[in-house]
Amino acid sequence: MGNKRIIIAGTGSGAGKTTVTLGLMAALKRRGLTVQGFKCGPDYIDPAYHTAITGRPSRNLDSWMLKEDIVSSILVRASRDADISIIEGVMGLYDGKSPTEDTGSTAEISLLTKTPVVLVVNVHSMARSAAAVVKGFQMLNPNVSIVGVIANHAGSAGHGKLVGQAVEKECGVPLLGTLVRTPDVRIPERHLGLLPAVERGELEPLFDRLGEMVEQHIALDRLLELAEAPLISAEENEVLLFPLEKRSGSTVRIAIARDAAFNFYYPENLEMLEEAGAECIFFSPLAGEAVPEEADGLYIGGGFPEEFAAELAREERSRVSVRRAIEDGMPTFAECGGFMYLTEEIVTTDGESHPMVGVISGRTYMQTKRAALGYREVEGMEGNFLLPEGETARGHEFHYSTFEPSAELPPAYEAQSRFGSKKEGVLLKNMVAGYTHLHFASVPSLVERWVEACLAYREKRKMETAADKGGSR
Repeated sequence: MGNKRIIIAGTGSGAGKTTVTLGLMAALKRRGLTVQGFKCGPDYIDPAYHTAITGRPSRNLDSWMLKEDIVSSILVRASRDADISIIEGVMGLYDGKSPTEDTGSTAEISLLTKTPVVLVVNVHSMARSAAAVVKGFQMLNPNVSIVGVIANHAGSAGHGKLVGQAVEKECGVPLLGTLVRTPDVRIPERHLGLLPAVERGELEPLFDRLGEMVEQHIALDRLLELAEAPLISAEENEVLLFPLEKRSGSTVRIAIARDAAFNFYYPENLEMLEEAGAECIFFSPLAGEAVPEEADGLYIGGGFPEEFAAELAREERSRVSVRRAIEDGMPTFAECGGFMYLTEEIVTTDGESHPMVGVISGRTYMQTKRAALGYREVEGMEGNFLLPEGETARGHEFHYSTFEPSAELPPAYEAQSRFGSKKEGVLLKNMVAGYTHLHFASVPSLVERWVEACLAYREKRKMETAADKGGSR
């Protein structure tokens, strides 16, 4: 089918991008096509939906966290053997880092990757006015190629026809279909614990229903024609995703906590570790598994430990093994949910307190109001083995908890956000932990340093083992 890709963008959050994206993926998969999913921005939840439908890891395309050539490389690499790539936008088409330019927006991803855009418009209570909305989106940046429109939340098929007549006459682009308001077909609120439900297959009936809706009401053949996109140039194709020299064979093993409580990992973060010579080995704290004996490093990503706080507290073997590994100097990186797990306790919104690993002095308190959301540029503090003082990485924060230390703790980073800068995270021995989710492709040298630290740790353990054997003769 060649080089097909399309961006599904919205006029704003709530326009119906996710509904359309998931329905399209399900409908095209049903046709026997290989579909590759992408998500603009740093979000983890939408890519999990994509992956569940397409059977292929969905990837984030983020033009603020990552350089342009890396964004292109991620797109090219992941879509090489796919029939079509469906890229889900973030917020409204032009919403990103700044109100005065396209930085970090879906529009910027469209321009960087030369990808045509289908605009999803919430047409509730409008007909001809929908054409004014589309025209405004066309005019704000005429370089963004809007090739078609989907009317969502329409009152009826007849309502959609009126919208189509207005849009096609005034904007010169086709209405590809109308989705009528269907109150019983709803994507669940992005509540905590949603991803385990996705992984258990509980959302499959919803995905099937969305696929049927799209098949019936959207002109798929026309959309596939409009998804014909120019090849990304050969030079961009050749850009190595990460400027790392490929090591021969695995030199170290990094244990990665992965289960329903810890599952927020950018695929590239793990691939970069492998490219640098690490073997990723997985274990489940929730299932009571200890850090594997052969591990030389430890990575505890984000997720929803608060949803499983009682179970994590019960699995003492896991908690003790993580604490011992960190206290022994194992090079460790923990972010957001992983950071929370390393504190003394998680106090849930009902006031229940659950003991956690306890290497970080202090408690994590859950609250019903969001505590932080947004991009972060972090600068390493003195003693940070992953990000030395003065070096920066990019990532984002999103959490409903606050951390209250019970002792003076050295911070891991100076974190810059739109609100200014603050000290963030904790350093302890060879551990870097904090709320910020980092994208390793924003600073590939971090991966090299982690692997080097793991090598040094392994050598230290070998020498200690040899000395123990020598002393016990």
